[in-house]
Parts: sequence; C-alpha cells; structure tokens
Amino acid sequence: MGYNGKTKKNASNSLRGINFSVLMSVYKKEKPEYLKFALDSVIKQTLAPTEIVLVKDGPLTDSLNEVIKDYQTKHSFFKVIELKKNVGLGKSLNEGMRHCSFDFVARMDTDDCCEQKRFEKQFSVLTKKPELDVIGSCIHEYDEDLNNIMSTRSVPETDSEIKNYMKKRNPLNHVSIIYRRDKVLAAGGYIDCPYFEDYYLWCRMAKNGCIFYNIQEPLVKVRAGAGMIKRRGGFSYIKKAIYFEKEILKLRTIGLPRFFYNSFVRMVVALFPSNLRQIFYLKRLRKNGN
Repeated sequence: MGYNGKTKKNASNSLRGINFSVLMSVYKKEKPEYLKFALDSVIKQTLAPTEIVLVKDGPLTDSLNEVIKDYQTKHSFFKVIELKKNVGLGKSLNEGMRHCSFDFVARMDTDDCCEQKRFEKQFSVLTKKPELDVIGSCIHEYDEDLNNIMSTRSVPETDSEIKNYMKKRNPLNHVSIIYRRDKVLAAGGYIDCPYFEDYYLWCRMAKNGCIFYNIQEPLVKVRAGAGMIKRRGGFSYIKKAIYFEKEILKLRTIGLPRFFYNSFVRMVVALFPSNLRQIFYLKRLRKNGN
C-alpha cells in the first residue's frame, strides 16, 4: 500500500479508507526545486495519496533525475514511468493513467503547490456526492516564485453551471482536478489538441453524461508567469484555437453562432500585444490577487 497510513489520521475517520492515485508528468525544462516543492505538497497532505505516478516525458536533466531517485528511495508508493522521447503532456498523462492503480486519480503539475487540505476537502465532497465524476476547485495564480498572488481563477460550481460555462471558456482548472479513471478512458483520454487538451476532454466527458463540480475556494497555488499568456498569442495559437472550436462544434457542445463568436474573440485577443493581452487576462478573465 501507499503512504496514507500515518497522514490519514489527520483527516476525518470517514476518509481513512480511501485509495487514490496522483498523476504527474515532468519534462526536462522543469526546475528541480519546483518539482521537489510540488511533490512535498502532495506527500504532506492531511489526506495523502496511496500512490504517486510520475511520468518522465522524455530524457531529463541529471538534477531532475537526482530528485526523482531520492523520492523513489524514500517512498515505496512513488511509481516512475519513463518515456524514451518527449511526447507532450496529454500523451504522457495517457501513459501514466495506464499505470494508476485506483479509480480516483488526482492531477497535479510539477511546478505548482497543493494547499495542505486539498485532497481532504475534495474527497469530503465526493463522499457526500458519490454521483460526481470530476471535482475541481478555484486556484490562486502566483508569480514564478510563489511570492505574490497575481490573480484568482474562479470557476462555476454546479454541474449545470459548469456545462453552460463550457460553451465559452474552460470551466475547470486542470491542476485542481480529481476524476474517475474509467470515465476519462471511456471519453478517449487526452486527445492531441494543443492548448486545449483538458478542455476538450471535459467536453467529451460531458457528452458522455459525466457529472462535474467545483469547490468554491482555491486549493492549488499555480505558477503563472508572463510566458503562459505570451504563448496564447499569434497566428499559430489562432489556428489551434479555431481547430478546437470546430471539434466541440462537432460534439454539439456549442452551436454555429457560438462557434463564430468564440473564434472571433479568441482571434482578437490572440492578436493583442503581449502586455495588453496580460492586462486583459488579469482584469477581465481573472480576479485581482490583491
């Protein structure tokens, strides 16, 4: 079994018997100190996972391999999957999911930080609402050193609100998610759709009748530097955004009027200069962190 024996004593008695996996993917550009910080925030949860599945997405640096080897040595529940070449986040998560031992899988990025009661709070809701297939939360977006809150990304709460919001924007914060492995696989897992792989997954799961919920408090601290906003600009991004809109039009997540509206808005914002796009994201699409 995993690590959750001692740590689960800190959670309520009703949660002690829960087994779940945490799924992560790391690639060569990650900073070793960020990876260590992220792993510690998972291991030190009041409700700790039964296993952590970490996918090496291609060859890593020596310093990253040293961090991973150290955790493997110290923790028997730490499972490492190695890919010979870098395949991208979606494909690496699909491979990692094949190695997850439990139906409930929690997502976590290797440069972020979980609030200490993240999993306890999420499973407390799941025990009360067993019909849920996906549960997420709001997130705090920090600068790269997690010193200053830049913004808060709030998301709709109920299943109906989430599915309505899904027509215009991503209604879930991927890094905050716990989902049922079998429901993800039934929807086809992560499919290649750059910048929108998780959003596309939610749309396909909704099409399959899955039930969603978001806890209305930030449970993950996310490093969200200017690079993230910069990548969401230019003609290459516009091409990928319109491709995604076409795919969810085929799913009937949206209709033709919404397709044209979404495509137009994404195109206009992508053509903003980077500094103006950052202001738009922080002022219009986020709550100010201060």
